[in-house]
Amino acid sequence: MDILSKIISRKYLRIEEAKQTVSVEQLRLAANKVRHRAIPHALLQSLSAGDEVSIIAEFKRCSPSKGMIRENADARAIARAYESAGARAVSVLTEEVFFRGSIADLLAVRKAVSIPILRKDFIVDDYQVFESAAAGADALLLIVAALDDDTLARLLRLTERELSMDALVEVHDEDEFRRAVDVGAKLIGVNNRDLRTFSVSTETSKRLAEFAASDVVLVSESGLNPVEVRSLRAAGYRGFLVGESLMRSEDPARAVREFLGRVD
Repeated sequence: MDILSKIISRKYLRIEEAKQTVSVEQLRLAANKVRHRAIPHALLQSLSAGDEVSIIAEFKRCSPSKGMIRENADARAIARAYESAGARAVSVLTEEVFFRGSIADLLAVRKAVSIPILRKDFIVDDYQVFESAAAGADALLLIVAALDDDTLARLLRLTERELSMDALVEVHDEDEFRRAVDVGAKLIGVNNRDLRTFSVSTETSKRLAEFAASDVVLVSESGLNPVEVRSLRAAGYRGFLVGESLMRSEDPARAVREFLGRVD
């Protein structure tokens, strides 16, 4: 069993446990209450504004491939640093077992910043969509490799139409890109990391940029540095999701500014 399959298997167990505490109906009510006063499609608006590089700065404690990154990191403090440095959004990795994240981190970040928040997790069930909205996320990640077409389409509709959030639909190859387009995805993230082997190559983003229509907003994810960001911006990418290099930095705000080209 590859890493992605292991993560998804554990995720289904967590969802079933969570449903015993808070029902889907309770979460839907909480989600609608939060979304009623939220800005619709805030992440897409943020990434579409202006021509500057848009950084989605990620908070994560650990990864299966690199181990512990920053175990006792303060989610609020780091998110504030990201916002102050000019990040367009904050991504919060909430997967519990393999990445040591939590919804508590997302809630903490929501209290700390006003910019859009992306919940990055392995979303496979309607329950998690309502959970994301109730916790204050403006957007969530849908990984094509983890979903069949019917589930992907249903989760996309629920996220974008019912809740007026954004779904960053993540792909890794040409077939997944086609599947994302076929279900109507307009915000597509190209992950340079193969989730089955965890190898990384930014050539993936360069190759898949050729398949994007003009109305699709592209986000490149994983393995990025400031030089790669400039190159991919020229290739048509509007957003860049950066995590590990920021989390390992002693000065996360300065690290964000380096990606934005604002450090002398």
